[in-house]
Amino acid sequence: MKPATLCAVLLMLLMASCAKDEYYIDGGKADPKFNGTIMQYLESDPRFDTIAQIVKLADMEEVLSNENVTFFVPTDEVIRRTIGEVNSPIIELRNRLNQELFDQGRDTIKVLADVDPEIWKKYLSRYIFKGTYLLRDYPQLDFALKALYPGSFYYTYNNDLANIGVVYNSVNNVRYTGYRQLSISFIPDPSNPADYIAAAVATSDVQPTNGAVHVLALSLGGSKIGETESHIGANNFGFGTEFNRDVILSK
Repeated sequence: MKPATLCAVLLMLLMASCAKDEYYIDGGKADPKFNGTIMQYLESDPRFDTIAQIVKLADMEEVLSNENVTFFVPTDEVIRRTIGEVNSPIIELRNRLNQELFDQGRDTIKVLADVDPEIWKKYLSRYIFKGTYLLRDYPQLDFALKALYPGSFYYTYNNDLANIGVVYNSVNNVRYTGYRQLSISFIPDPSNPADYIAAAVATSDVQPTNGAVHVLALSLGGSKIGETESHIGANNFGFGTEFNRDVILSK
């Protein structure tokens, strides 16, 4: 190749490289720190508008503002799916709380304040744990080999029992070499820990000034998320249908 041609090629490559730089800008690592309390974090994110209202109705603002806690926070969509609509054309919203109330001739839920504050508090507390725990603080969990990697048991803020652990996903069929995913399972009956409702975490290790936040993923038909079990009951506020029962009995 002639020197002039070689110089032209090198110049073209250099220009292409510069053009690419405009699109490939290294933004650095995402900052997990949030300069505010857990309550302020909820209020800053539209995904948690409803959850923030429930915290206030449950009189738990003080807990999420001043106490050191870890919150496995469900998104507003979980509340929407739990309460549902009467005769809804949307399949995900059928046979939910409002439909049950309507079918029984009871008052339906029109605003969040229609639910007894103590009921909100009881079930909101299932997502909250005392102390700050990040993903690195939890032991390994393998749903297929629980005898070897069982995660660990923790008591919620109101002393319900939960199992929490980190699932090590596979890469190219090589076990435990992939990404880590946090999982929480609510255990309805402590005498039978094999019966549980598992939820996967979509975003972990958000770090406000008074603890940690792990955002729960929405379960898609009870399918797995990676190798993490994600039960359809996790889409109900409080895990399962107990919340519905308590609201119905209160009407």
